[in-house]
Amino acid sequence: MSGPTHYSEVWTFRTPRARLLLWAGWLALVALFVWCWGIMTENTIWIFVTDAPRQAADIGGRMLPPEWGYLPELMLPLWDTINIATLGTIGGVLMAIPVAFLAARNTTPSVMVLRPIALFIIVASRSINSLIWALLLVAIIGPGLLAGIVAIALRSIGFVGKLLYEAIEETDTRQIEAVTATGASPGQVLTYGIVPQVMPAFWGISVFRWDINIRESTILGLVGAGGIGLKMNASLAILAWDQVAVILLLILATVVLSEWVSARIRHAII
Repeated sequence: MSGPTHYSEVWTFRTPRARLLLWAGWLALVALFVWCWGIMTENTIWIFVTDAPRQAADIGGRMLPPEWGYLPELMLPLWDTINIATLGTIGGVLMAIPVAFLAARNTTPSVMVLRPIALFIIVASRSINSLIWALLLVAIIGPGLLAGIVAIALRSIGFVGKLLYEAIEETDTRQIEAVTATGASPGQVLTYGIVPQVMPAFWGISVFRWDINIRESTILGLVGAGGIGLKMNASLAILAWDQVAVILLLILATVVLSEWVSARIRHAII
């Protein structure tokens, strides 16, 4: 008589049902992509798309050589752009601080009322691009630097508020309990138990947002909110591509410098 038959199970990464569902998911994803692509390109004139490399080469040729004599006229608009970013960041940070403390679960006076309001402010600020804010503010308070500053500030509230309230919620509860055990008031607990823990994150977030705002403020002039974008809009309007080249190179140099300054400051703080 033969001995008992032994069956060995072969391990597989996924079961047949899981593999089938995975393939079905990929098929549905491809079908969704094809459907979305068809909708997005429904009115595309493909002859323009195929001609795009030639047009890009033509514009690139017109940009060379850059009109370096135009550079002195850009210094004041560039300074305005830096001021828009800096003042807008300061305003946004100042408004974001109370919003962040109201949004954090461990510091808000009311989880049911004030916290949802604070979260709504953060989401609303982050949902609207700074260029849209600038368009609205130019229509409300008129063109100029003030519209750009306020637009940057309103856009910064959501970014700073979200990261800051998350930092507040992640504070070490042991330090807070130690301060509370001394009989400290809620204000003293906030001052000595929470604020010291979030200050490094606060400065890092603020500097990081300033770096982002430098980049965003360069285009606000396209809608009349001041800065170097006004010069770019004027040069584009008259097809002065050699001037546009100088503006783009100046913006690139400014962004690279602000990135370096931001990195150095964050490294020194954190």
